[in-house]
Amino acid sequence: MAKKSGTCAFCGRKASEVRLLIQGIDAEICDNCAEQAHLIVKEQFGDGNRTYSHKGMILKKPAEIKSFLDQYVIGQDEAKRTLAVAVYNHYKRISQKVEADEVEIEKSNIILVGETGTGKTLLARTIAKMLNVPFAIADATVLTEAGYVGEDVENILVKLLQAADYDVAATERGIVFIDEIDKIARKSDNPSITRDVSGEGVQQAMLKLLEGSIVNVPPQGGRKHPEQKMIAVNTKDILFIAGGAFDGIERLIAARKRTNVIGYGAGGNEALDKNNMLQYLSPADLKKYGLIPEIVGRLPIITHLNPLDADALKRILTEPKNALVKQFQKLFAMDHINLVIMDEVLDFVVEKAIEFKVGARGLRSILEAILNDAMFEMPSDINATELVIDYTYAKAKLEKSGLQKLHVGD
Repeated sequence: MAKKSGTCAFCGRKASEVRLLIQGIDAEICDNCAEQAHLIVKEQFGDGNRTYSHKGMILKKPAEIKSFLDQYVIGQDEAKRTLAVAVYNHYKRISQKVEADEVEIEKSNIILVGETGTGKTLLARTIAKMLNVPFAIADATVLTEAGYVGEDVENILVKLLQAADYDVAATERGIVFIDEIDKIARKSDNPSITRDVSGEGVQQAMLKLLEGSIVNVPPQGGRKHPEQKMIAVNTKDILFIAGGAFDGIERLIAARKRTNVIGYGAGGNEALDKNNMLQYLSPADLKKYGLIPEIVGRLPIITHLNPLDADALKRILTEPKNALVKQFQKLFAMDHINLVIMDEVLDFVVEKAIEFKVGARGLRSILEAILNDAMFEMPSDINATELVIDYTYAKAKLEKSGLQKLHVGD
């Protein structure tokens, strides 16, 4: 410990002038300054009795987490509420100091089920942005069992380690989004007696990451070899969010809910919304689809994302903080050009996104196709100050782009 100076490093008062001097590593602070600092923190972050922190990370309450998500993600209120509670409880759990006789809270990983382009990745990325923790996206389709051609499951952690600039402590409180988890479902509901390189075997290999264990990670990724230096990462406090479209799972839900029952007892069924069967999703449906019971058990928080209708898609174009229209307007503004997109164009873009069945993710591709010529030509035109996009312009540019031809017959 450093030698005591006898004065407060903040206000300069001597020990004889204060009630208490608190010794730090190489400085001291008096009780008055410590109390003032506490009041500043309390004013900034709210009631200290209910604000949880972990290694500098201040955790917002579930309602605040949802409000933050509302700024970036349109709709999906149920998924947001479920995620907000799960994330809040997870990071509360990390901040818990477990005593010998105290209840230890288990980790609650999350699985998001929804059609492509409904916002699964965006939700996970936005939560990580709010918490200011390392975030990585892993594609489950490229993973294989150890010893086979492809990426080892441990490479999921390589991306998180890199996102944390190889800070292991930061890595161990990060968030990993595993995309396309439905693509590693086993091919039948019966356990295989042979290797399933792209399905059940990968799920088995993924278990140790999800449940919380110390994993030796190759720092640069790739295949493991005996001479390679490894970095030990404890996954106990890493939050895993898995996402997938689970195409066709509605049929399994319908079968379980007996929506196709005929004859006696058919009239006793509850009224079901057959346009959004995912709202009735259960762990049994995920197991029937091909996720092994152990994986389903380690992804205990299950939530779904609703299909996006035309109104939601149009709101996505204009309302969020990082709305696509705002992004393109900012790009043009950097060249001192005012971009105006007529309301009829937004309706046209939404109509095409629904026709192409690409969800919110496809909105950018359609807008890029419409604006590409202007983004090429106008920066070189010193007289250009404004660009107004109307329906005729948008339709002509989209037809010219070839994007529409790409989807003909889909």
